[in-house]
Amino acid sequence: MKRTLDWRNLQFFVAVARSGSLSEAGRLLGVDHATVGRHIVALERSVGKTLFERHPRGYALTRYGEDLFVTAEAMDREATQVEASSPAHGLTGTVRISALEGVANFFLASRIGPLLADNPALTVEILTIQQIIALSRRQADIAITVTPAVDDRFLCEKLTSYYLCVYATHEYLAREPAIKKREDFSSHLFSGYVDEMIFMRELDYLEDLGVSRKMVRIQNSSVQAQMEAACSGLCMAVLPTFVAATRPELVPVLPEETRLERHYWLITRAEEQKTPRIDRVCDFIREEVLKNVQLFNL
Repeated sequence: MKRTLDWRNLQFFVAVARSGSLSEAGRLLGVDHATVGRHIVALERSVGKTLFERHPRGYALTRYGEDLFVTAEAMDREATQVEASSPAHGLTGTVRISALEGVANFFLASRIGPLLADNPALTVEILTIQQIIALSRRQADIAITVTPAVDDRFLCEKLTSYYLCVYATHEYLAREPAIKKREDFSSHLFSGYVDEMIFMRELDYLEDLGVSRKMVRIQNSSVQAQMEAACSGLCMAVLPTFVAATRPELVPVLPEETRLERHYWLITRAEEQKTPRIDRVCDFIREEVLKNVQLFNL
């Protein structure tokens, strides 16, 4: 006898497979983790198979679970496309963006309003954690990173170039030894990333400027914190120019010699390129960057 699977159970299954945890799936679906767990148990009973391996770090698909996920995710995409076919309805669901702090906090967060106004049932989550790993584990739908993806599972396009420079306050520059060339940085204090948290070569700005790591005595994982340290007059910091532009007390130091170029890349999973809500959010990001391209060229 052919069994009919409960679509609601499959929705919970897809959410757990993508997020890797009951609590995260529950957050995405607006229920508690116990409710998610009940739906997963019901689905496993229905198919007569174990769909997930339970680990302390989360839920991982079994081989049978992986096979079912291919079908269930395709059904989920089709359902989303049907919902999106009605302009009056607007986009629904959640789109999670994983992005570097600079572009997330100092660009995207303040511009997402019009997209949400046009789509009252759409939720956009912006995470300032990394990125390709998150996509591969289905913990995010879109990534904005400084390193292009080389895996065929991902679609990758250059979003924009941006620039960085060394910044300090007038007070700091008046108080500390004069800086006339790069070599003079060796006697100055810097704020920068914690050494072991420099997870991409493109983020090791100070090495490109010849600054010794021993002078990076204020270390953290946040661009905001690095900027605040520089704004206090305690030290200098390497910052994206569009980020530093938000604080008029900061001035560039040796701008012609220290200006660095980097690139933001927009990355999605190839299999989801036609998911309406993801496609629309990607278009929105492209449009906003294009409208504000001068901001990234400061």
